[in-house]
Order: sequence, then C-alpha cells, then structure tokens
Amino acid sequence: MLELAILGFLSDHPLHGYELRKRVAALMGHVRPVADGTLYPAIKRLAVAGWVTRKDEPGAAAAPRRVLYLTEDGRAELERRLREPADLDISDENRWFTLLAFLRLLDEPDAQAAVLRRRLTFLEEPTSFFYDGERPMAAEEFADPFRQGLLVIAQATSQAELTWLRTTIAELERAPAAG
Repeated sequence: MLELAILGFLSDHPLHGYELRKRVAALMGHVRPVADGTLYPAIKRLAVAGWVTRKDEPGAAAAPRRVLYLTEDGRAELERRLREPADLDISDENRWFTLLAFLRLLDEPDAQAAVLRRRLTFLEEPTSFFYDGERPMAAEEFADPFRQGLLVIAQATSQAELTWLRTTIAELERAPAAG
C-alpha cells in the first residue's frame, strides 16, 4: 500500500521526498509510522521499475532538492492497481482506505463501481472477531463489555460503510459513460 500511496500522490503533481513523506504519513501514519528506511527503499523500487523518476532541482537553500515525478508507465501501474486490487486490498481496512483515497483517479464510473462492489460483497458476508466453531458471534453474546464494545463499534462502522457504498455505487451507475 505504500507504493500505491506514493504513485497516487505523485499522480497529482511532482513532490520532493520530504513532502511525499508528510502526505503518506498523514494518510497511513496512524496505522504504521512512515520511516525514511521504509519510504526511500519503496521509492527506489518504483524508480527501478520505471514508474518514478527523480530529478535534482534548485532548492530554497544552496542544496538541490530531489523531486519525484510519476512516469507514464507509473500512471499505467497506478491505474492497474486501482482497477484490479488484490483481495487483501479489499478486505483489510487499512489497505482499503489507501485504495479508496485514490480511487477517484480511475476515470470510468463503472470501473470505480466495480471496485466498490467487491468491498460491498466482502462487507455483506457475516463476520466477527470471535467465533463459536464456524459461527460468527454477536456483541450480545458476550458479558465482557470490552468485547461487546469492539463488536458494537465494528458493526456501526460496517453499517455506515455499507450505506455509503450502496449510495455511491448507485450514483456511479447513473453517471454518464466516459468517452
């Protein structure tokens, strides 16, 4: 997801590493801090793949700044990742939020709706953090107020997301086709 975030932010406009790090940290840092030892190797992998280029430009001080640009191949890779997310990108909440942050970059409403439908299908499956054999357990089955709280919060969050997904999918299906 770090690579998706880098490609997504660079699709808006070129950024130097420090600014990119701030944006990625704002999006993903609450889940996992973004250290230079994680960010810069990811940038290097993207550069080696030909998806990002780095150019030195004059900085405000004497030292030049290394600015990162998304290449056309990088734009194509970003679109591919948005159009065909892995199952884990759909099911893992943190990965999903990163994907959702850039889904607007797919310019076809039907492609956007297809990704949202996958998330909707995933959320409509009965699930829980706790199981009795194969059966998901509900909040009211626990005397433990902490497990109840976990399940109540998760259910409320899921219901809010389901409502948003259904509304947004319906809006996308009514949108005129791109072309």
